[in-house]
Amino acid sequence: MNKTLLIQGGRIIDPVKKIDRVGSLLLQSGKIIWLGVGDAQPDVPINDVFKANGLIVCPGFIDWHCHLREPGFEAKETIATGVRAASKGGFTTVCCMPNTNPPLDNLKTIDFVKTKAEKEAITRVLPVACITQGRKGATLVDMKALAQTGIAGFSDDGEPVIDDNIMREALIKSRELALPIIDHCEDPVGGPPAGEVKMVARDLTLAAETGGWIHIAHVSTAEAVDLIKRAKQQRVKVTAEVSPHHLEMTEEIVQRCGTMAKVNPPLRTTADRRALIAALKEGVIDFIATDHAPHTSAEKQKEFALAPSGISGFETAFGSLMFLVHDGKFTINELIACLTSKPAAFLGKRFEVYGSLAVGNTADITIIDPNKKWLVNANKFVSKGKNTPLSGQALKGKVMATLYSGKLVYQADEISASGMKK
Repeated sequence: MNKTLLIQGGRIIDPVKKIDRVGSLLLQSGKIIWLGVGDAQPDVPINDVFKANGLIVCPGFIDWHCHLREPGFEAKETIATGVRAASKGGFTTVCCMPNTNPPLDNLKTIDFVKTKAEKEAITRVLPVACITQGRKGATLVDMKALAQTGIAGFSDDGEPVIDDNIMREALIKSRELALPIIDHCEDPVGGPPAGEVKMVARDLTLAAETGGWIHIAHVSTAEAVDLIKRAKQQRVKVTAEVSPHHLEMTEEIVQRCGTMAKVNPPLRTTADRRALIAALKEGVIDFIATDHAPHTSAEKQKEFALAPSGISGFETAFGSLMFLVHDGKFTINELIACLTSKPAAFLGKRFEVYGSLAVGNTADITIIDPNKKWLVNANKFVSKGKNTPLSGQALKGKVMATLYSGKLVYQADEISASGMKK
């Protein structure tokens, strides 16, 4: 008989089932087999107990946009270090972008990523395939063949699809495959922020024309939000994400932190930041995605114009987002939904079992302390990427443990072997 694990006495929050109460979960064979309220105990033998008193127990976080860098850029990150960083950040499912070397534009490279991730067995990795061969914007990949591998969608992330006809064709195929076309909306001619707005407008027009599914990655401007809102009102099939750093920071931090705060799209104005928060609250922006983008220290130490864009975001995501709750902009339930049930719904029916704590579902679980204060120390990141403007900053809210398919894959130093806070 497989062992059982009881997660006992935590505040269970499940946005799908609208559960918010103190109780316990019993896990066995990677599944949730029982959920009890208050002091209720299951009527089966219990092998191990994780005491979650004073903590929140919720579905595992799902990240729709990250960079694991392998193959080709292992100095920045490997799949092994990336998934460990993800689990430390509370993520049990991550979707990795295809701007690797070679890029994820064929069956062989996608199988390579999936096989490597499965060997680690601590975080579910869903590759995102390229839209065009080599991410060069000229020729579509074999979308039908790649869709059959279980990918999460298609993107040339890091590069926009400039050619209208290529994007139109990709959107037509996305409609047939029921998978999103994820566009990095940037017009090199228009420049930021006008470049984002121009490309978002183009994509929405093509999505309306074709009936295809366009997903706008890392929205950063108030103008883009307005376009997306109008398109949704017109029933265009569009979804959108926002990163933690665009919700928390503005362009002012670049003056203090230099290249550590250099991201693409760039950090914007206070007005843009407020618009993004309001859009996420309203549902115009569908969920949060980290855009975890690790780089080497040597790369980030270059002069600003030559340094790469990106923040290593897995391990600080939850803590950096908790200002939304502590400042009264979101409830903790709303924030958890933006990290769990909403991205799970976006992934489709086959992934709904990962966004809820319903009995019978896969036991992907994140345990958090919403009031735990801690200092960000990039030198202690599990990720190879130490590039963050948050190093030294005090955050309030921390991931205390992560379970992937019922297996405890991360436990904070503040938690004892039994799960109790030290």
